[in-house]
Amino acid sequence: MSADVKPSRNATLAAFGERVRARRTELGLSQEQAAEKIGVHFTYLGRVERGQRSLRLESVLKIAAGLGTTPGRLMDGLPTE
Repeated sequence: MSADVKPSRNATLAAFGERVRARRTELGLSQEQAAEKIGVHFTYLGRVERGQRSLRLESVLKIAAGLGTTPGRLMDGLPTE
């Protein structure tokens, strides 16, 4: 890992970010395209996908809606610390 890249904050955020990235790629969207659909900046979405951003409930709902999925699909069974 590059010295410039921050690690994930914890296992829960890392797993959530992996699910967001998987859904985005399933839809064939770039980060920029997905961020536009969601209504966030692409750098914010990148931090979410890397597990570097802890989210508010409203943000989880917004991401799920923008990616055409449910919050449950993104969150069910996530590891807890």
